Amino acid sequence: MADSSANHSNYVSGTFSKDAFILRQLVSTDFKLKYRRSILGVVWSVLNPLLMMIVMSVVFSYMFRYNIENYPLYLIIGNITFAFMSDSTNQGMTSIINASSLLKKIKVDRFLFPVQKVLFALVNFAFSFVAVLAVMLWFRVVPTWHFILLPVCLLLLVVFCSGLGLLLSAAAVFFRDVMHLWGVVITAWNYLTPVFWDAQMLVDNHAPWFVLAVVRLNPMYNYIQFMRDIVLWQTVPSFETVALCVVWAVVMIAIGIFVFKKTEHKFILYI
Repeated sequence: MADSSANHSNYVSGTFSKDAFILRQLVSTDFKLKYRRSILGVVWSVLNPLLMMIVMSVVFSYMFRYNIENYPLYLIIGNITFAFMSDSTNQGMTSIINASSLLKKIKVDRFLFPVQKVLFALVNFAFSFVAVLAVMLWFRVVPTWHFILLPVCLLLLVVFCSGLGLLLSAAAVFFRDVMHLWGVVITAWNYLTPVFWDAQMLVDNHAPWFVLAVVRLNPMYNYIQFMRDIVLWQTVPSFETVALCVVWAVVMIAIGIFVFKKTEHKFILYI
């Protein structure tokens, strides 16, 4: 029994080490491919959110600012957080299809490909967050101890996006239309999320209760609110916000793993 337990432990440890190594190699490869032959390289990951913030601030500051203090900072936090979800799910959705030649040649855990896209998006998010720090410096917003909650928010968001990526990657293998429909969903989701507008506008304009419920139960509303609380408002997120972030992460990863595991044995027939 002792030998059997030891062998099982060694097998699990070996599998984990192998998967971790493959993930590192895949993320590294994506990173090199993205910035290959780029003069500015990773600087683009900092400049892009800054340029988007400037343009959107000019366009929306008079329409949607709604007395929001440090509106550009409010805007860039919402933008990079939503972009993290959008980029990771868009890339994760096609990860199995794009890796078809590799999956046909060698035996590798298929779930690594959608998860790797989420981790790569996290790397890009880290560079984009430098832009947030630059905007904080410009507006003289000094980071507080609330920043220690940032890894918690990112962990929950990574789990949520991983679950969604697993679900979408499995669906896209069998139904290619998912890749076209997801672009429409992301666009609608972006407008439904208070990225450049304030949810308080709905309350003050007496929006129907079900509209308020849809917005506040929106997963990205809660993750963005979490980010803004600790970076912009410098306060501890409310229990409701944290609870909904946890619930969405757990629910989505459970659904994603269930669907992926139920269908992955058929992938080879459709890719």
